[in-house]
Amino acid sequence: MPLVNVVLVLIVVGVLLWLINTYIPMASAIKTILNVVVVVAVVVWVLQAAGLWGRITSYKL
Repeated sequence: MPLVNVVLVLIVVGVLLWLINTYIPMASAIKTILNVVVVVAVVVWVLQAAGLWGRITSYKL
């Protein structure tokens, strides 16, 4: 996946998360959970886009 697409997706997700946090009233606990879920999902997506997710999931302890 081209680097430009990854950067654009990160910008769009960041702006959407900022808009949700700023303009949608909700309890701070729910905002925290939403932020954590979105950040984890984006990190997993970036790792998959970079081709590193397979190495992480196949790692044996």
